[in-house]
Amino acid sequence: QVQLVESGGGLVQAGGSLRLSCANSGRTFSRYATAWFRQAPGEERKFVAAVSFSGARTLYADPVKGRFTISRDSAKNAVYLQMSRLKPEDTAVYYCASAETQVVTDPAEESEYDYWGQGTQVTVSS
Repeated sequence: QVQLVESGGGLVQAGGSLRLSCANSGRTFSRYATAWFRQAPGEERKFVAAVSFSGARTLYADPVKGRFTISRDSAKNAVYLQMSRLKPEDTAVYYCASAETQVVTDPAEESEYDYWGQGTQVTVSS
């Protein structure tokens, strides 16, 4: 059974940094496209960043470009989201998502992903 577990969320002041981790069990993470999404209170879940199965290609939502970095560590079977220069508008529950395939047509589309974690809360205070 495939399980994704996020960790690393918390409370941080604006301008600070956090690193989220997504641990995968049940299969080899590095064979599948993976992404991070987030959902702020009262809003729909939105795309944050995606990484290809090899880690060679990444995609970012405009609000986080230049501040967030997605990466994967095949040896640890994990995917990370390094978040820097955090802003209050980054406050949300962050979800890790993984596809059943190596390549997806639209990495920013929720429906491309088959497995989801339970989410981790990130709160940025002003």
